[in-house]
Amino acid sequence: MTHTVVSSRSREVVIGFDRPFCVIGERINPTGRKRLAAEMAAGDYSSVQADAIAQVEAGAHMLDVNAGIPLADEPAILAESIKLVQSLVDVPLSIDSSIVEALEAGLSVYQGKALVNSVTGEEERLEVVLPLIKKYDAAVVAISNDETGISEDPDVRFEVAKRIVQHAADYGIPAADVVVDPLVMPVGALGQAGVSAFRLIRRLREELGVNTTCGASNISFGLPNRHALNATYLAMAAGAGMTSAIMNPLHPEEMAGVKAADVLLGVDPNCARWLRRYRDPAAQSSDADRNSRERRRRRV
Repeated sequence: MTHTVVSSRSREVVIGFDRPFCVIGERINPTGRKRLAAEMAAGDYSSVQADAIAQVEAGAHMLDVNAGIPLADEPAILAESIKLVQSLVDVPLSIDSSIVEALEAGLSVYQGKALVNSVTGEEERLEVVLPLIKKYDAAVVAISNDETGISEDPDVRFEVAKRIVQHAADYGIPAADVVVDPLVMPVGALGQAGVSAFRLIRRLREELGVNTTCGASNISFGLPNRHALNATYLAMAAGAGMTSAIMNPLHPEEMAGVKAADVLLGVDPNCARWLRRYRDPAAQSSDADRNSRERRRRRV
């Protein structure tokens, strides 16, 4: 089994086919969030702090941290955000930037083994990002596009992913430290997007043996009732072999889809986590009362 091991200062998370689905919280990202972008650019990290705590409390196993703000000092803001988040929560982080200087700034202050988001199949990108991954002993998200763009053909995206894994090996980075993003397309625009994604995920698992991730909400873009669609997609993707997703853990419906997949795939032994999360509180109270009465009877 392939295990991608990432860590914070005090906690280790293992992403793998035989492990519970890894939820990577997406909310610390100013893209499309004007208020958050303005706050971070001004040195106000109150929303970052609130988002970090809320996502972990909601069940995120990791957090993605992005500071992509136009005309701002992204390396400095990303490094500051990472230091703050690591002081607040103990989950590992995904350091998210398209700017290499920002990635290095984040890695230089990170405590533990980070996941870097991301590298593509473009030769120029591989040559600058992969040495950073090796230098800081990180894991990396490999996005299945290259100089030709994003192909609608899942077989082409597979070949891009395979090439990235091979390039990583050339730098001494094992396949276990490469988490492939197969690039999920909106099913509202491409009717076979779900089928293509599941086929590609299976190939990545069976032929390359790599763990996978995605931006979970991409599948439902432009459609109504997105949470139901996302939840179903997540469960089906997990069944096909996907092992993590960058998603919003504050949406209970989507978290339920992930937890249900864990039960049905046998990585939630005896349904223990499902019961802890969803068991009827009244039933729990009744059980506690019965146990208390039984203990009193035994004492008598």
